[in-house]
Amino acid sequence: MFRDLEYAHFAAEHRGERVNVALYQSGKFVIQGKGTTDFIQFYLEPVLLGEARLGYEHIHNPAMLDARIGVDESGKGDFFGPLVVAGVFLDSATAMQMHELGVKDSKAFSSDAKIETLAKEIRAATKWDVLTIGNESYNRLQAKMGNVNSLLGWGHARVIENMLAKVPTATKAISDQFGNKRIIEKALMERGQKIELMQRHKAESDLAVAAASILARAEFVRRLKMLGKQMGVALPKGASAAVDAAARTVVAKHGSAVLAKVAKLHFRTTQKVLQGVAT
Repeated sequence: MFRDLEYAHFAAEHRGERVNVALYQSGKFVIQGKGTTDFIQFYLEPVLLGEARLGYEHIHNPAMLDARIGVDESGKGDFFGPLVVAGVFLDSATAMQMHELGVKDSKAFSSDAKIETLAKEIRAATKWDVLTIGNESYNRLQAKMGNVNSLLGWGHARVIENMLAKVPTATKAISDQFGNKRIIEKALMERGQKIELMQRHKAESDLAVAAASILARAEFVRRLKMLGKQMGVALPKGASAAVDAAARTVVAKHGSAVLAKVAKLHFRTTQKVLQGVAT
């Protein structure tokens, strides 16, 4: 049954099949409802597109099943909380498991509960490693190394080394491109010197990296909540006015020195909060 929808060329719904479709003037085609998967697999792809893709990603992209270590981090853009780096090893079997679980970049999920549920599934199905760099260690290392990319490279290298101890046969590691890959290569120790390291933009589209991003985010969220309980203040994610306000509350309750224990001091938030205390 067709219906009017603002800014759309057309919109329709099929109540029996439980699916809604809309073609917007921008060119975006949206499919929603419980019957979405069946509509795509049994009508849209074979009848309109003449090509089956949904559920056949491993055929169109054979590299999806390659054995590799995926590495990603969480907390880099968050004033409060640690930096967490995680690694996940996938082979053909576990890659298909991750695909069936709906694993994707952690930033695609707004629910912390969903991320934790997926993290449990990932930990149960794969070889994995999580490295947490607490705030005091983070601030010390960042000051020593001089920039965040060097610290990220060091963290990624440590996780790759840890993963190679668990999966000595692994020959490939993939991570997001946050700087020259030599940063990671130089930080790798003997065990990681022979591994093929691949860095690319939006590496979270790879299932192994996406799975690592979920483990890293789940651990970051857990640690952030623990810090908030210790401070008696809810610590928001990210960097925002709400974060500034929470930082002022933390300093008011515990003193300015405590920021080094819960926050990343090189963020501008530190200066804003401490200047406010000084005045």
